[in-house]
Amino acid sequence: MRPSRHRPAPVRPRKRRLLLAGTALLLVVLALDVVFRDGLSRLTDLVFDAFQRTAPRAATVDPGVVVVDIDEASLTRIGQWPWPRDRIGQMVDTLGSMGAAAIAFDMVFTEPDRTSLGPQLQHLRAQGYAVQVAAEAPLDNDALFGESIARNPVVMGVALSGETGRTLLPPMAGLSFAGTDPRRYLPSFDGGLSNLPVLTTPASGIGSFSFPPARDNIIRSMPLVAVADEQLYPGLGVEALRVAQGASGLVLRSSDASGESGAGPLALTSVRVGMLDLPAGADGRFRVHYSGMPHMTVIPAWQLLQDDASALAAKVEGRVVLVGTSAIGLRDIVATPLAAAVPGVNVHAELVDQALNQQFLQRPDWSRGAEVLAAVIATLALLLVLVRGRPLLSSFALLVLVASVLGGAWWAYRGQAMLLDPLPASLCLVVVFLAMMPALLFLGNREKRFVRSAFGRYLSPALVDRLSQDAQALQLGGENREITVLFSDIRGFTSLSENLAPDELTTLLNSYLTPMTDVLLAHEATIDKYIGDAIMAFWNAPMDIAAHPRKACLAALGMLGAVEAINREHGSALRIGVGLHVGDACVGNLGSQQRFSYSAIGDTVNLASRVESLTKYYGVTLMVTEAVRAQAADLAYVEADRVRVVGRSEPVMLHVLLGDAGLAGDPGFQQMAGAHHVMLESYRRGEFVQAQRQLQAMGDDAAMQPLSGLHALYAQRLQHLIDVPPDAWDGIFTATSK
Repeated sequence: MRPSRHRPAPVRPRKRRLLLAGTALLLVVLALDVVFRDGLSRLTDLVFDAFQRTAPRAATVDPGVVVVDIDEASLTRIGQWPWPRDRIGQMVDTLGSMGAAAIAFDMVFTEPDRTSLGPQLQHLRAQGYAVQVAAEAPLDNDALFGESIARNPVVMGVALSGETGRTLLPPMAGLSFAGTDPRRYLPSFDGGLSNLPVLTTPASGIGSFSFPPARDNIIRSMPLVAVADEQLYPGLGVEALRVAQGASGLVLRSSDASGESGAGPLALTSVRVGMLDLPAGADGRFRVHYSGMPHMTVIPAWQLLQDDASALAAKVEGRVVLVGTSAIGLRDIVATPLAAAVPGVNVHAELVDQALNQQFLQRPDWSRGAEVLAAVIATLALLLVLVRGRPLLSSFALLVLVASVLGGAWWAYRGQAMLLDPLPASLCLVVVFLAMMPALLFLGNREKRFVRSAFGRYLSPALVDRLSQDAQALQLGGENREITVLFSDIRGFTSLSENLAPDELTTLLNSYLTPMTDVLLAHEATIDKYIGDAIMAFWNAPMDIAAHPRKACLAALGMLGAVEAINREHGSALRIGVGLHVGDACVGNLGSQQRFSYSAIGDTVNLASRVESLTKYYGVTLMVTEAVRAQAADLAYVEADRVRVVGRSEPVMLHVLLGDAGLAGDPGFQQMAGAHHVMLESYRRGEFVQAQRQLQAMGDDAAMQPLSGLHALYAQRLQHLIDVPPDAWDGIFTATSK
């Protein structure tokens, strides 16, 4: 038999070419990831958002921050916005008297209060009215508000913007730098909106509450400090933390500071506020790790303007108070990864809470390098599987690798509060797989056609299918290797066949051999031949099979289960015997020039056949040699005997295989096996009367039913040994027939 002339390309050169092509494609995808990083970062944001929605930051049970909400109910009770500034001043005084550590306004007061009595008097007098007021009547609500600000630790908010050039009052926080002044590299605003000087001057601090613009309007980060008009303004939450601690300033640390790596462009790494450190991104932004703040106290503003507001003191004392609004008409509603609409002041509260508890979500400066390295390693691993040309295995490998990348990113987020982007590696894996799989399918199909045409006429179809999946495993011809051999046949088949018509016998054999074959193939067996009702099969040739003795044992147990199913279905009473042995044998093409097949020969095969024959003598169904038991020790065995089989001088220890690892761990089985072992030990020591008593004691135990045939043999043998004691005794039985 000569193989086809049209042979596929050699496997190793083809693999090298495919690996080179896949590696080149990987580099192209990585380059495209760099070019289109801005667009892909949107997908990255969505992945990180999904992480936060799935597992938000653990909520603080007793947050150190309180929100005073100018909500719809407050507008209904107090009146439309803007409220008279003296009322807001009253609210500040109330919070101050309750012991608020800092009071920060997430809003800006850019225009004078038109409800002040002074402007109203001027307007009336301009209309010709003569109006008299008491000398002590306050004429300027802004002045009253300013006095309240001066009496309390208040942080006034400013809105930085690139759309206005209004000059801002200078910040109040002192600033020191570790490394380069951040004003040289942080994004800068042209100006912004600030409060009236009468309100700003007495304040304890000024903080920016502006959120950076996002493509999808979802707030994922906020500046810790921002540059406007050549001045550095801390964020509202940062400034509130400074005031609450009584700190005079902030320490900004740049990437070129002492102790930093100094590699790459200048970037802000951290901001120190009093005793608190906050990590910063390269552009000075702090990535918010949202919890939703379910336990945070939210006080409707109207409650602070009631006579009994003192009842709220316990909720305010020692905490940072942020004043904001959830009223829809005041337009301070933003989107976060957790919710489509939340008050903007809640985002500042998240920052304050994280700073107080030092719980941060970080993206290290080495993360991009780690993501590229993960993409390279994962894709090269996929390529090593792809070049084997197995579509299902390759598809499974793709799923496993993508799941591993996503799982690694999830672990980094969940366990380390670290953001690692799984998209570069996932993108490389998917693109390389989709680009290379069609070519691999074409080459693989061509190789399979070659294997089928070359060997399909003298190997079984099942074996050809397996070999066609891996041409390198094709090592036909004689070779010595360790295999596990199985023999089985139907008990009493000769007498059974004499009572059946030929067509009935054929039907019986087909209904028996088909499920037996299914079981064997499911356990990776190579079926050598059918000899009437007998089956010969082996494992570990022509391809390597891991743990083949154990797989052979499980296959044999599966055959017994299949026989029981046949008996239930057909009302029959088939019984089989199965023998197993493992050892070296010669496997390859055996036969004549006219006809040959892939088979195995040698002492291992002969001994397996002898073991199967001995199952009839010992009255058991399934026996294995000690060599098999040693390599599949977790299954349920009891020792049968030590036997000198025909054709061998050395004795062989035989074991009855009764079940899988589950049965082996069963206390009832262990007790039964122990009693059986004690009887055998007495038998081998020549204590035949003692062994007989032990055997008789086991006879009443229902658990011994699977060994009833074996025990009946030993009962007969022991009685004979008692009646006719042997001259010499070594405890070994010598078989006289095959």
